[in-house]
Amino acid sequence: MPGLQSGLEPGPNLGPFKAALVQMRSGRDMEINLAAAAELIGQAVAGGAQYVQTPEVSNILEPDKERLKAIARAESDDVYVRGFAGLAQQHRIWLHAGSLALKGEGGKLCNRSLLFSPEGKIAARYDKIHLFDIDPPSGESHRESKTYAAGTAAVCAATSLGNFGLAICYDVRFPMLANALANGGAIIITYPSAFTVPTGEAHWHVLLRARAIETGSFVLAAAQGGMHECGLATYGHSLAVSPWGEILAEAGDEPTVVFADIDPAESLAVRRRIPALAHARSFDLKPAAMIAS
Repeated sequence: MPGLQSGLEPGPNLGPFKAALVQMRSGRDMEINLAAAAELIGQAVAGGAQYVQTPEVSNILEPDKERLKAIARAESDDVYVRGFAGLAQQHRIWLHAGSLALKGEGGKLCNRSLLFSPEGKIAARYDKIHLFDIDPPSGESHRESKTYAAGTAAVCAATSLGNFGLAICYDVRFPMLANALANGGAIIITYPSAFTVPTGEAHWHVLLRARAIETGSFVLAAAQGGMHECGLATYGHSLAVSPWGEILAEAGDEPTVVFADIDPAESLAVRRRIPALAHARSFDLKPAAMIAS
């Protein structure tokens, strides 16, 4: 996939680690959201997590696009970014701000995932490539592209725990991105999300399990869940999936923390067992008219 920032090899045999998924119900006040995240992150650390992930738009869930644009801050000036850097350093963990609404360029925001090292430094950043512009039968219309600028580069991040491929929510519907990340060295693919209830009930589990199975990767997806103060409802069910497609951990729809034991060697073993990534081939597509003739 053009623009993949990787070139990483899967790396040496790394040891197992504990991952935690923080399920939130973010509201319209960033300071309150940060305090809620900090409390849940503390619970994750107390449970032994070395990697902790929060959901999409952890810093604010605001349907009023003009208000959101007015209060959003650049990465260098965002209270959530500073707060998460401090929490990562304080707890000595890999802390993944699943995504934050941040001020971008050209009057639009960016939906940005930030991975902080145990030193509190930003180790990787990824801007959501696929934007959620849909009109479902439920009547809810979503036009993420009116507020956010799409990212242009896939990102695979090397850490002391293993290589992580970064993706966000709607990206899960695009298997070419997951395959690019896995081919770029990722053994864990992340999908922090804020799924709607109808699409979550229909597709959440099957999509995440499919991406895990197709790529032989662990899939980790922290989610927003429940009825938010703005009147929007999200599906929840934060999910951890093994490279074989087994559900390792799942939340309900309340704010909580769920844990999963991750062994990077399992991903490499599954890829040796079914080397689908190595078997992929390029091919031509013949137009239907040519087939009919």
